[in-house]
Parts: sequence; C-alpha cells; structure tokens
Amino acid sequence: MFDDLPPDLERLLTLRVWHAMWLARIDNKISDIQQREAEREHGERVQPTRPEWIVQLGIGTGRPAVQVHAGDCYAAGSRRRAINRDEARRLLASGLPACPHCQPDIDLRILD
Repeated sequence: MFDDLPPDLERLLTLRVWHAMWLARIDNKISDIQQREAEREHGERVQPTRPEWIVQLGIGTGRPAVQVHAGDCYAAGSRRRAINRDEARRLLASGLPACPHCQPDIDLRILD
C-alpha cells in the first residue's frame, strides 16, 4: 500500500532514529508548554486580590498618610497600605487629599 520507504535496513534504521529524535523534541516542547500553562494558571489562582482603596504613606517617623487612592491607581507610589471603604471615607473627611488622577473622593461621594 504505502511502500515508498527505502528497501534497505540501514536507511530504514536511520529514518527511525531521525523520527524518534523529532518525536522527542516535540514531546519536550509539549511538556514545556504544559508546564508554563500550569504555572500561569497557578499564578492566577494564588494572586492576592487588589484592595479597593489604598493610602499612600510618607517617609519619616510614623510614615504619615499622604494621599488616598483607588486600589488600581497607577500614581499611588510604592509606600502604601490597603484600607477599607470606611477608613478611606474617614481619611478624606478629615482633610487628607484625594489623588487627582483616580479621584477616590468622587467614588466615595466625599464633597468639599
């Protein structure tokens, strides 16, 4: 039926080795992709939830609060602490400035 293979043993063995090498390469690639996919899925499962509100902290003694931000604000800086909705409202009501970029005072309905 499909007899287009070489007739001698030496070439057939060469083809078998060549195909075995390719199968090993393909299997390794499949394994690598499955491992990366498993790691990505694991990372998504264990990723901490983003806080709804954050307060940016200053430097120095006591690290005073500087500004209130939404949890996904890009301008929050690296010194920050997650806060709940009530604390964010309390801080804004006490005079702590709201971030001009994410405007948490509008979302929290705090009017001047």
